[in-house]
Amino acid sequence: MEVNNVSLAAVGVKMEQYPTDNKPEIAFAGKSNVGKSTLINAMVRRKALARTSSQPGKTRTINFYNVEDLMYIVDLPGYGYAKAPRSEIEKWGKMIEDYLRKREPLKGIVMLVDSRHEPGANDKQMYEWLRYYDYDIIIAATKIDKLNRSQIQKHMSIIRKGLNMRPEDKLIPFSGVSKAGVKELWDEIEKLIAE
Repeated sequence: MEVNNVSLAAVGVKMEQYPTDNKPEIAFAGKSNVGKSTLINAMVRRKALARTSSQPGKTRTINFYNVEDLMYIVDLPGYGYAKAPRSEIEKWGKMIEDYLRKREPLKGIVMLVDSRHEPGANDKQMYEWLRYYDYDIIIAATKIDKLNRSQIQKHMSIIRKGLNMRPEDKLIPFSGVSKAGVKELWDEIEKLIAE
């Protein structure tokens, strides 16, 4: 997709705050600090639409980015580590679960995992949960620029095995530095929103 027009359309923590125009939505989910904001900014060719931070747990709301008035990229709060009281972390969990379970226009999920590490317990849990609800899942393996080129394929198979991925789920290596993977991600997303 050629992206020229993108804007923050809505920020919310409950259903009545989310867009009501039924445009298709693709949600982006991942552990805190996995590079979600970097990936979203690369996808929409902006430097700071989604705010990046070195501090995990920065996104605390569900953010809807209107892309070309055709669809929404939905930025979910990171799961796992966050400097916040337990009660607040539980609230985010419920907010994310409500969105994922009840949101009609949701067409698929881009789940981010750090390519340098084996998927952790939170990643496995999230992937299992998404499979249970039968979502189309694209795995974006982030930070491949921090690996030697010769290591990338090995790390992709570690991720595939670690998550016990279904054959039909796509695994796309991504670099925020070189923007590798952006076109492949858009190709897969376009298929999902066309269905």
